[in-house]
Amino acid sequence: MKKSWVISDIHGCKKTLKALVENQIKPSKFDVLYFLGDFIDRGPDSKGVLDYLMYLESNEFQIQYLKGNHEDYCIRSWEEDKQTKHFLGMRRKKKIQKEWEIHGGKETLASFGVQYASEIPEKYISWMRKGRFYIELEQFILVHAGLNFKIDDPLSDTNTMLWTREFRVIPEKIRNKKVIHGHVPVDLEFMHHVMDSNSYHFIDLDNGVYMENRTGYGNLVAYELNSREQLIQTNIDK
Repeated sequence: MKKSWVISDIHGCKKTLKALVENQIKPSKFDVLYFLGDFIDRGPDSKGVLDYLMYLESNEFQIQYLKGNHEDYCIRSWEEDKQTKHFLGMRRKKKIQKEWEIHGGKETLASFGVQYASEIPEKYISWMRKGRFYIELEQFILVHAGLNFKIDDPLSDTNTMLWTREFRVIPEKIRNKKVIHGHVPVDLEFMHHVMDSNSYHFIDLDNGVYMENRTGYGNLVAYELNSREQLIQTNIDK
């Protein structure tokens, strides 16, 4: 039977991602890997994560992916820097890049060996741009951060999909489907409790893979949609 795995918030941890995929999931080319965004920032090898995901695509593994708020930061920084005219060869980091660096962009730039966002090769920006805001499946809606249930159509607010840190699911507004998301790290105990219960209308898969010294955090988690199987890979990007 085809398996459908969901993985969230990799944050530049390429070795950890590769171990999870190749040593634990071991996907066939009939399986689907869903990635919920935030591939970059904070961890040591954002470029390597993007290269690995592109490698999976080029080798005909079925992957579908969302754009996270960290990709959004990177893309906007790249675009702003590209549009900036430099006076007498003088360059200054623009506002968005400065904000992005505070939230992990500095590590991403280092992984590419560059100082300015516009120096990131365009193929990576193009790949991130293709990330979807949400994926709707038969029983689930996959989104990076969450949905805005204060409006009639929660699937029309893309900014909330990237950035919200709290929301309360109203199942009737999304055809009684369960929301699977990341963005806000939760500890493993709570995550497993939610996964194993039918009383919740959401599952948060972000365990803060980069939070190595905090009890209950520091792992990359994969969740199989049909069997509810859970795989946990401890951070090895140290």
